[in-house]
Amino acid sequence: MPKEQIPSPSKQTTTRKRSGKPTLRTIAELTGLAVTTISRALADDPLINHETRKRVRETAISIGYSPDRAAQRLKTGRTNVIGVLLDPHEEILGFGTSLLYGLTKALQGTAYHLIVMPNFVDTSNIEAVEYIVRNNLADGLIFTRTEPLDARVRLLIEANYPFVSHGRTEFSTPHPYVDYDNYAFAYEAARRLIAKGRQKLTIILPSRRLTFSQHMLHGFMTAVREAGIAHELPETVTLDSAAGEVRDFFRLRARQPAPPDGLICPGEVSAMASITGLGESGWALGNQYDIVAKQTSRLLSDIQPGVETIYEDLTAAGEQLGRLLIRRIADEQASGMQLLMPPQIGFATPSH
Repeated sequence: MPKEQIPSPSKQTTTRKRSGKPTLRTIAELTGLAVTTISRALADDPLINHETRKRVRETAISIGYSPDRAAQRLKTGRTNVIGVLLDPHEEILGFGTSLLYGLTKALQGTAYHLIVMPNFVDTSNIEAVEYIVRNNLADGLIFTRTEPLDARVRLLIEANYPFVSHGRTEFSTPHPYVDYDNYAFAYEAARRLIAKGRQKLTIILPSRRLTFSQHMLHGFMTAVREAGIAHELPETVTLDSAAGEVRDFFRLRARQPAPPDGLICPGEVSAMASITGLGESGWALGNQYDIVAKQTSRLLSDIQPGVETIYEDLTAAGEQLGRLLIRRIADEQASGMQLLMPPQIGFATPSH
């Protein structure tokens, strides 16, 4: 009696792919592994051999497999989603793109996926955080633009909900954060302008409600007080002001008595707007004034090589945010999860 013919794995897979969505069994048939092994490999179980996990992930990607998130959530209580509240922040060039690129690098090879939600400039977006926590829409949350007593941080600590903030707060309870040393940025920028012989300094600050505005102001004031040099703080423009407002402010200020001749700009857009406004009043960069600006891309250096810059690596910040959040989701204690990233200072030559 002739034996019943069994379809080859490739034919089975082809039929399955045509008939519907690829499943764990599809990957099992392609790899020759058990379904339970496939499931554990996709969950990045360290007890599964690294090469096996890699082969399973590559197979899953090649056939377009995506997990049934509803089923996963019912089974494990996890969503395998990380939520990101992100500002449409035009001043800092590539802010969102760079952070997300770093986050993607950190999550590569894990089961986690990103969902991005806007966090508008004039609000802390506490409602969005409450909604995410209440409906368990993500396993953890990342957000930016922290305030000293940030309501989002308070809520998430009380709910014991995993999160990492881009920026610090003043809460006594330790919480995970990745921050840039804005005190050091402003302090070193002011010292550089003083070393170049500038007699009166000014700095464009972030909104006063944000924590990093306080750090930046503290660094600036420490430097000017140490040197005993004149300074002023603009009241009508901030980091969030439109480029045209910054341009107009410095165009008018250059025509008034005792204008500053040393500018610190916490972003590339404000630096270019300042240069335009001062130029419209007949001021030349490197002659009547100098600027030190925070740089997050190559644009400012390429367009205005006369501007000295201090670099903030937002991609590295995003990668660290992702890594810390994965550790926090795994119930690691928050007390050791505070990272302050130093400014990358590369002034060409010392000034005399």
